[in-house]
Amino acid sequence: MTSTLRPADATEAVKRPGRWLALSVLVLAVLLVAVDATVLGLATPYISEDLRPSGTQLLWIGDVYSFVIAGLLVSMGSLGDRIGRKRILLCGATAFGALSVLNAYATTPELMILARALLGVAGATLMPATLALIRNVFHDPRERSLAVGVWGATASAGTAVGPITGGFLLEHFWWGSVFLINLPVMAVLVLVGIRTLPESRNPRPGPWDLSSVLLSLTGMIALVYAVKEAATHGLGPTPLAAGLLGAAALYGFVHRQLTMPMPLLDMRLFRRRGFSGAVLADLLTVLGMSGLVFFLSQYLQLVQGRRPLEAGLAELPAAVGAVAAGLVAGRAARRLTVRTVVSGGLAAVGIALAVLTMLGRSTGYPVLGAALLVVGVGAGFSFTVTADVILSSVPRDQAGAASAVSETAYELGAALGIALLGSIVTGVYRGFEGPAGTPAEAHESLGAATQAAARMAPHQAEALLDAARTSFVHGLHLASAAGAVVLLTASAVSWFLLRHQELETSG
Repeated sequence: MTSTLRPADATEAVKRPGRWLALSVLVLAVLLVAVDATVLGLATPYISEDLRPSGTQLLWIGDVYSFVIAGLLVSMGSLGDRIGRKRILLCGATAFGALSVLNAYATTPELMILARALLGVAGATLMPATLALIRNVFHDPRERSLAVGVWGATASAGTAVGPITGGFLLEHFWWGSVFLINLPVMAVLVLVGIRTLPESRNPRPGPWDLSSVLLSLTGMIALVYAVKEAATHGLGPTPLAAGLLGAAALYGFVHRQLTMPMPLLDMRLFRRRGFSGAVLADLLTVLGMSGLVFFLSQYLQLVQGRRPLEAGLAELPAAVGAVAAGLVAGRAARRLTVRTVVSGGLAAVGIALAVLTMLGRSTGYPVLGAALLVVGVGAGFSFTVTADVILSSVPRDQAGAASAVSETAYELGAALGIALLGSIVTGVYRGFEGPAGTPAEAHESLGAATQAAARMAPHQAEALLDAARTSFVHGLHLASAAGAVVLLTASAVSWFLLRHQELETSG
């Protein structure tokens, strides 16, 4: 087998035995992260009932994982380039499994937030390593496009497997079981990965600069926290100070990278129009979608009264569409153009989100299912092609850092989406007028209102739930409208930035 520590010609790489088995291990890591991200939404009503978090704590439980992972992805991607991507992937997967146990047995909102944050540290090692290893295992551009499509399709499949598996577990076990399903996946990944994955690293990596790591982490967390607080409570001294701290830290990070002989992240990557355009498209896309996705499970369960498993199955069309689109996205981008596929996919998602502004409390499933299918197809085309553009635009030695930038955009978009669009839903929801005797905690979240209604007289409970559900749906309408505007803007930006961009056709 040709070592990935030194260049190999494309023909030799294409013929490397076991590359597809290695890919199967890599997509297990993607499945691990995707399942974890999706089951949380289904488990939220049960976590609310058991741990009784405030509305703010509930948002922190939902987005602290993204905060931490966004702050550490670049650092962990660069670390993988230095110490070996296989090594950091397997160590991260082991830690991810162990920390899933801590999440499962959290007993307070504060402990749950801490457990999610630590899980973010482990999760930051996984995604950059998987994409970087794909870049180093598949040198033939067409095979790499297919591998990236499988990688993306698995992530999308995880969004289906997560809710369905989680829904089954929630109907038969306690909410902590949705985290324990990570353990068997992690065990298979580690045991098989030890034997099948090739090691790869940058042969001239330079030192892992701790100051750059701290600046990146501080900047990302402070900036996202500032946006979250400003969206929830308005622009006051605390979010303003956090925003200034985050901006200063990120400026320091960029300046340090530009002056170091061997930087943690080569900022010259952003001079490439295709790379920058793909990263920006990913950030805006996830920002526009994530806040809505976070609250969709609550809508299905707490507004339409679906059981957890039924709610999970209701979200299946999005995953099916994304899987199908991801597998043919590379071929479509070569037959048409990169910007046509990416911009068209994003426009389709934007239109589908606009349709969701018409959702009502009793909207039939065909409308919702069709909209979710379009969201999945559009996102599948866009994410697969942008990932391929990012990987193919950098040398193999920098694959980890480039993949980390891509994943940072994804996680930063998720955190900002939950912070901004989630805060729209929460802010509108809190303004509902309940019947006399409505407890204050009912205004914290729809889950809390459902619990409060269970302790009230039947006529009061019905009035409370009617007002709370109506307000929640109204907030969902505004978040969907905002998401549609973001996605249509992302479509236009992609059309401009990705012009003349093409996928490689030969090694």
